[in-house]
Amino acid sequence: MAEVFLRRLTRWQAEQQREAVADVYVEAYQGVAGAEYADRQGFLQRFENTVQRPDFDMVVADAGGLVGCLYGYRAARTGDWWEGFRGILPTEIEERTASGRVFILTELMVVPAYRRQGISERLRTLLLVRHTTDLVVAVIKRDDDLGREVLRSWGWTKLGDFDSGGSGDSHDSGSAASARRAGAVAPTPDELAWEGWMRPDG
Repeated sequence: MAEVFLRRLTRWQAEQQREAVADVYVEAYQGVAGAEYADRQGFLQRFENTVQRPDFDMVVADAGGLVGCLYGYRAARTGDWWEGFRGILPTEIEERTASGRVFILTELMVVPAYRRQGISERLRTLLLVRHTTDLVVAVIKRDDDLGREVLRSWGWTKLGDFDSGGSGDSHDSGSAASARRAGAVAPTPDELAWEGWMRPDG
């Protein structure tokens, strides 16, 4: 198996490699047979939207071709991203959001052949080296057991739940959880509910 190298992409580079990123998406989230085209097109639309977000940041894993990636962006200071959060949002989080210190992880992908080799941890370390003082948040669907396993292995803690409508910036921009396929059977409201997870301080 080829050695895996990590590198950071600029916004322009991410746009130029969007087809390769979409290839990783299709392979990483093998969905309903025959739905690959719809899945890929839906991802490309979300990816294009995410790349334009404030402070978009992305790292990729390369082994003679992309085998994984992790990316995110900074939440708007308006706090719209927290729309749909169930319960009372802690004051500290409101303050960090208002000061532009909340960074959202929107997608983590590693193709099956390269999983459980520490690549997700390496991607996380490289991406977040620029975000040491930020509150870093990831949102996954309630049924995303793999995403939950990864976040727990990182030592992250569950922040709370979101209603099925999602956040203001919209979770459909592609969290580790938005790996549920377009074109599949329509999910129930419970399946559309989200969980927010956060990196521990320090």
